[in-house]
Amino acid sequence: MQSDLFSDSPKTNADSANANPAVRAAWLRAELTRHNHAYYVLDNPSIPDAEYDKLFSELVALEKRHPELCTPDSPTQRVGAAPLPQFEPVHHSVPMLSLGNAFDEGDIAAFDRRVREGLYTDSEIEYATELKFDGLAINLRYEDGVLVQAATRGDGATGENVTPNIRTIKAIPLRLHGDNPPKVIDIRGEVMMFKSDFAKLNARQREAGQKEFANPRNAAAGSLRQLDSRITAQRCLRFFAYGIGLLEGGDMPPSHAALMEWYIALGVPVCPERAVVKGAQGLLDFFNGVALRRPDLPYEIDGVVYKVNQLSEQQRLGFVSRAPRFAVAHKFPAQEATTIVQDIGIQIGRTGAVTPVARLAPVVVGGVTVTNATLHNEDEVKRKDVRIGDTAIVRRAGDVIPEIVAIVPERRPADARYFVMPANCPVCGSPIVKPEDEAVARCSGGWVKCPAQRKAGLLHFVSRRAMDIEGLGEQLVEQLVDKHVINTAADLYRLGLTALAELDRMAEKSAQNVLNALEQSKSTTLARFIYALGIRHVGEATAKELAGHFGKLDVLIDASEEQLLEVADVGPVVARSIRQFFSDSINRELVEQLRAAGIRWAEHEPAAKEEKPLQGKTFVLTGTLPNLMRDEASALVEAAGGKVAGSVSKKTSYVVAGEEAGSKLAKAQELGITILDEDALLKLLKSHEKN
Repeated sequence: MQSDLFSDSPKTNADSANANPAVRAAWLRAELTRHNHAYYVLDNPSIPDAEYDKLFSELVALEKRHPELCTPDSPTQRVGAAPLPQFEPVHHSVPMLSLGNAFDEGDIAAFDRRVREGLYTDSEIEYATELKFDGLAINLRYEDGVLVQAATRGDGATGENVTPNIRTIKAIPLRLHGDNPPKVIDIRGEVMMFKSDFAKLNARQREAGQKEFANPRNAAAGSLRQLDSRITAQRCLRFFAYGIGLLEGGDMPPSHAALMEWYIALGVPVCPERAVVKGAQGLLDFFNGVALRRPDLPYEIDGVVYKVNQLSEQQRLGFVSRAPRFAVAHKFPAQEATTIVQDIGIQIGRTGAVTPVARLAPVVVGGVTVTNATLHNEDEVKRKDVRIGDTAIVRRAGDVIPEIVAIVPERRPADARYFVMPANCPVCGSPIVKPEDEAVARCSGGWVKCPAQRKAGLLHFVSRRAMDIEGLGEQLVEQLVDKHVINTAADLYRLGLTALAELDRMAEKSAQNVLNALEQSKSTTLARFIYALGIRHVGEATAKELAGHFGKLDVLIDASEEQLLEVADVGPVVARSIRQFFSDSINRELVEQLRAAGIRWAEHEPAAKEEKPLQGKTFVLTGTLPNLMRDEASALVEAAGGKVAGSVSKKTSYVVAGEEAGSKLAKAQELGITILDEDALLKLLKSHEKN
């Protein structure tokens, strides 16, 4: 039987294999790779499982006898390795951006219009359409055709090295097909778990008396982030490619559709549910067709993705903030369910924001049991007229926090009660105040008085996109604060092994892992540190702009509001918030204590100040301009030194108004601010060019 099985091989029996082990090993690797591709990518098994197992066992034995024959791309390297102490960070050569979302036909029409305007054409655009998988985005790096690294998306700029786990996914080739692979290529796609594999996994979990996974995405995420890749190897994960990052030593295909065909030739799995269509109607037709087939698909999806097909046109359109202009995700309607509002409590955030939270009778929405839903603020509770005892429609879309869409009036009981915002914080007793110009009420206690704000602030500080301290989760932070072990972020770096090990559900090994993570976090970037401080209105993007502009933390700390306004993405509200933060002696002391604890980052000289003609001038854009897109007009203003703001105030210098300009134009006229149309804006810019 063995001689029939190996009839096409250079050697046909064990003695021959021993005589020429290198040739035999090479043939076995090629055969197993071919069969893996047929089974996991083409869904067309080429040999019975028992025969595959014989081939695999022979290669294992051969490599055991001759370790020098074991190559990185050998199928035997998919079984998993010993546990890792932690995931290493990986900096993406090309950022892994997220997509903007669209929810209805109007959004799609607007997307198509923006694309045509950006390409200066009235012709129908050619789009590549594909599915939006409910999984995890991954970057696969191949060098000279061999898989050398796999990383999660992370924050888009930096992800986690999950190479040992990715190597266990049999659908992903360890070596690309073909004789002339690129020198370097980053293949991007989604790791997921098929519905049938998810059902089998939960059946095994039940048999073992272990907790079941809520949905395939959670199962895939938990499997991929195992420190022990041998566990990952036991889970049946799949992969579909959908994009590209870095490419060196190869020719970029002309279109997205051609890129997918190239991937297929390289042996990389690509979802067959894709098409090339024209115009907005073509996009909607694809969406509606997929929606009908959605229940029968073997995997979970939460929408479809549209991309301008020609890569040259993608480059012309470029990016805005964290998303490309040439692509959009068209999401399916959010999943909804009805349940009873049993109570309405409040939650205190890290900035003191008081958020009403509906306590719900447990209900399953989108595969997840929901017991709480945000009500955002007191005005929102009144607008939706949510009362305790109501039957509410609860919506959850993807990872979005569940919210109450509406209540069912005819089911309201006679004893339904109104929500009343408490006068004092239930955690610290400080007065709850609501500034006149804000919709959000806030606890006035601050970090010093309010444990709830302290906990939320510390969780933000240790989060992955801030200081990235592994092991410091919500339960541990709550214990540290409740037991008065720590009061500030600086106290984290004074923790000892004994204090940690004595906490509930902590052992010496777990405590040591936390201390190791704290030590590792001391080497960071200025942008991460600024973001970790939790300054109100300062998100990741603004923190990066501040770090790039000022270069040094001390320069930022001493910056005036006027100097802060020179930074891209910083308006009057943000500038005031930053100034107030660093003017507080408690915050400055915290920064010094964190530095003294050993937190460090690379610094550079502040950006040289360049006098520009419109320096100090603030512009507000409103309405649709005849030729310029909003982003293009903003870029022209900013290039001349002007600042583009989102709202009109007394400090506004000019309002640039196009068609359908609304309340911003009316307010500008009321305040006597100079109004410009597109021609007047261009003349203003041109006149300053001459000067």
